[in-house]
Amino acid sequence: MSSTVDAVAERANVSVSTVSRALRDMPGVSQETRKRVQNIARELGYVPSLAGSRLATGRTGAIAIVTPNLSKWFFGQVLASAGRVLRQAGFDVLLYELADTAARERFFAGSSLAGRADGVLIFALQPTPEELATLEAQNLPIAFLGSGTPGRSGVRVDDHGAGRAAARHLINLGHERIAFIGIREAADSTLGGVPPANRLKGYREALAEAGLEPGQDLEVHEENSTAGGSRAMSRLLCAEVAPTAVFVASDEMAFGVLRTLKAGGIDVPGDMSVIGFDNHELSEILDLTTMDHSVALQGSETARRLLALITPDAGAEPDLVLSAQLIVRGTTAPPFPLRGRRTATPA
Repeated sequence: MSSTVDAVAERANVSVSTVSRALRDMPGVSQETRKRVQNIARELGYVPSLAGSRLATGRTGAIAIVTPNLSKWFFGQVLASAGRVLRQAGFDVLLYELADTAARERFFAGSSLAGRADGVLIFALQPTPEELATLEAQNLPIAFLGSGTPGRSGVRVDDHGAGRAAARHLINLGHERIAFIGIREAADSTLGGVPPANRLKGYREALAEAGLEPGQDLEVHEENSTAGGSRAMSRLLCAEVAPTAVFVASDEMAFGVLRTLKAGGIDVPGDMSVIGFDNHELSEILDLTTMDHSVALQGSETARRLLALITPDAGAEPDLVLSAQLIVRGTTAPPFPLRGRRTATPA
């Protein structure tokens, strides 16, 4: 016959809540105490119940992750890395995809997380003051990834600096006609839009510092997809004076750019240099120069900051601002203008 949690707590000379935390590998218990409690529970034949653990600790043992998208590579990577950290700490994950405005309105309409989660991770969403107040009313710790909400713990990337560094790389190679392909959000999108906008600002700033005019015909925005990148590159090739280099706000779009250039017989990097953003797992295979913004690290560090908010007396960790790193591969080189291309002479 199985024992009770009280018997385990009495034998181990600890509280019932400590037994629950130790058996669920939650933070706040020393390794020595954790092993002692686990051994005693095994000897007594105690099997903890989820309901009992919730009553003993006042916690649900779950973390809510709120994301605007599950289909994109970026969100899959941050979700996987955050999930690993949370599972190692003994938490389950409740996943909420707010893919459109209707889903977002339903989620923030009431106390949807009360009694269901011990904390909230928000990925790449910009909550309105009203939405944030709804979450705060549920008394749940919140950590943000990518939004930089003032006074809130979280992780974000210096997208402005990253955009400037990407453009500077092309400038330092000698390019003067440098285009920018940005991300255009759909009308029903729930994405915040801040990172792509900051990458554009950084690009413009780098050109201004070099005394170069960006030009409206060199800035094109499309949906964040391979097809969107293809369409954007096609439009740039129709410019009166084609660019010799292009900075693309995501690797996925850059893949479409490379496809269009290949179809048009335009050599990369001989005729056109291309730099992306993400360091997508396929970018190395395609030899794409890109900006690596530590996607997996963003997820794991955001999860750790939330756990610090949940753990008693741990204290909130400061915001983490990551710098993107330039990864030089084979799609960028000094310019060779399209109009200067040699053409084969008929025999």
